[in-house]
Amino acid sequence: MEKNLVIIIGPHAVGKMTVGQELAKITGLRLFHNHMSIELTRKLFERGEKEWGIFNDSLRQTVFRLFAEGDFPGLIFTFMCAFELQSDFEYMQNVIDLFSANGARCHVVELCADFDVRLWRNRTENRLANKESKRDLALSEAEMRKTSEAHRLNSLEGEVLPFESYIKIDNTHLSPEEVARQIKEHFGIPGVETCL
Repeated sequence: MEKNLVIIIGPHAVGKMTVGQELAKITGLRLFHNHMSIELTRKLFERGEKEWGIFNDSLRQTVFRLFAEGDFPGLIFTFMCAFELQSDFEYMQNVIDLFSANGARCHVVELCADFDVRLWRNRTENRLANKESKRDLALSEAEMRKTSEAHRLNSLEGEVLPFESYIKIDNTHLSPEEVARQIKEHFGIPGVETCL
């Protein structure tokens, strides 16, 4: 069975989780979006406590190891990368190395969209249903603006990223289903019928 890892990166509310949900439907890969660990961690620890990072990371590393070493067609993981931080690239590379060592093909998808579109997506029912911490919309929008000012959350035009298998998609005017189809076809990921 072919194994694939797809890491979807991009700024807040760009559609990482929603695209991941659609990609999971058509490929049989399972989705582990970043808020799955965040929402559990925040129920136990405050964001500033050192245990917050330890617990969140240990959850993620366990999931990565189980899917890399287990009998699964692969995993979709979403991650908000700060492009000016080498540590974020090293984090993704470590995940890629783990899956590669277990025979997986590894791909990185970067999503970008206009800020106003992302503000609208921040209020969608699907996002709020899956991300409890985003339900205070005023706080969530303030976080979007603050983080966007503090970090570069998308690559620059013509910037070369250190990934062998990579695509950047502007999904401002694309449905999640269309983006998922593009990803599947671009990387040649098998369809769900071949993963069963």
